[in-house]
Amino acid sequence: MLISSKNLLLTAREGGFAIPHFNFWDEMSARAHVAAAEKKNVPILLAWAQKHEADIDIDEALILGKFYGAHAKVPIVLHLDHGFSPDLVKYGIDHGFTSVMIDASAEKFDKNVAVTKDVVDYAHQRGVVVEAEIGHVGTGLSADDANQYTEVEAAVEFVKRTNVDSLAVSIGTSHGVYKSAKTPHLNFERLSELRQAVAVPLVLHGGSSSGDENLSKAAALGITKVNIYTDLANAALHAAQAEPYESVLKMIEAEQKAVEALDEHYVDVFNTAKLHQIEEKTVLGAL
Repeated sequence: MLISSKNLLLTAREGGFAIPHFNFWDEMSARAHVAAAEKKNVPILLAWAQKHEADIDIDEALILGKFYGAHAKVPIVLHLDHGFSPDLVKYGIDHGFTSVMIDASAEKFDKNVAVTKDVVDYAHQRGVVVEAEIGHVGTGLSADDANQYTEVEAAVEFVKRTNVDSLAVSIGTSHGVYKSAKTPHLNFERLSELRQAVAVPLVLHGGSSSGDENLSKAAALGITKVNIYTDLANAALHAAQAEPYESVLKMIEAEQKAVEALDEHYVDVFNTAKLHQIEEKTVLGAL
């Protein structure tokens, strides 16, 4: 079942847990994410990112996402992740994504506001929710790097001016692979301040290799969604390299099992099963 993320994230915000956001990059990964969600009996965001369009374009992603989402036994949010092009994001809104992210976080504040508001207005007229980002999450940082933490006053002003539905904030995580194996230090004090001041659900990018204890604590303190990609892609790669398989199908089977297992692990880390304690009708907002 395909649903909107709006009620889901609001419920997670109140319940002190997070919803998994798993990026898919091919049919195997999309199938694995849905299988893991069904096994754990929890909803997930099944996400395609614009940066993957060279390998799987938006139309291919829509076909896969709508097929697996519609046939899933659990609620699935089909999410467009890190859409840098407003035109591409609007295309995704028109063709079946139930949630989108417009990412103008690399722009100056006022430009980020303008680009985000334009997409929000367009999406809300069509019943689609929008995520945006403020306080740019870096790439490949060292765990010791002092990332540019999201400023509380700026976040409040951004939400007020854009009417965005959820906000990706920077508290010390990084996209991609960290430069060192050391677990990053997350600024939980800043997260608590943001949770108290910002009216919409907060989400966290760069969850891969950020530490299970960190991510569990972040969910408890107000993060409602955690993005995972790099760890999943690496799990598939390591499974493919593990042995000389007798066929490509056996290799794909091993990759899928590895991705599913890691998905299930993160569902536990984010305490997503707490959702079962809440009335289902308050959560789904089915489309």
